[in-house]
Amino acid sequence: MLGACECGNEPSTLSVFERKILRKLFGPTEESNGIWRIKTTKELDELIKHRNVANYDKVQRLSWFGHTNRMPETSIVKRMHKWKPFIGRPAGSSKSQWEDDVRNYVKKMKRVNWAEQVQDGLKWKDIVEKAKPLSEL
Repeated sequence: MLGACECGNEPSTLSVFERKILRKLFGPTEESNGIWRIKTTKELDELIKHRNVANYDKVQRLSWFGHTNRMPETSIVKRMHKWKPFIGRPAGSSKSQWEDDVRNYVKKMKRVNWAEQVQDGLKWKDIVEKAKPLSEL
């Protein structure tokens, strides 16, 4: 399911898919008059304790961002992370990259000096942990 989010699907599309799966998992609700109905989005959100797939994906991106930035410059992963292709993107394709999304998440969290904080693994882990319950990322 996370693969869909990595491919650039809109979070709203992912949320719709997630709710569809959750409605199947948790099933319908029986009213007091004996009529069955599907669960509302609010009921589903309470059942999963506000932990949705889109937020999980954002937290994982924050974690990976910190991990790659702490790697030594000689690491193959770090070199691939910093590498810029020689050819441009096809016309009409998105110019944003996952790193731009992560920077926007950090901005929304109102973190200053994040470039220094990312170098300290424990501080960055605290930042990632604090981002978990945030639904507005």
